[in-house]
Amino acid sequence: MDNRNVIDPSVEHLPDDQVLALCDLQLEPAQQAELRRLLARNREGALSSAEIGQLDTLMQTYRRGLVRKAQAFNVAVQRG
Repeated sequence: MDNRNVIDPSVEHLPDDQVLALCDLQLEPAQQAELRRLLARNREGALSSAEIGQLDTLMQTYRRGLVRKAQAFNVAVQRG
């Protein structure tokens, strides 16, 4: 089943102010700094196995956030 166009029902039912807050969703500053550090070390080929796990976890968090943000933008546009 293709879920790319399915909006999380919880986003559709949020009030406008919460939808708009999701549109501004970002990683926490500490997470963002750690992601930058790990990505830089990855480019250098210097990640330890523990850091690879950390990078994977942060990337999953980042991707989930992007999906939620996109869903929120979609709902915001639909509402006008």
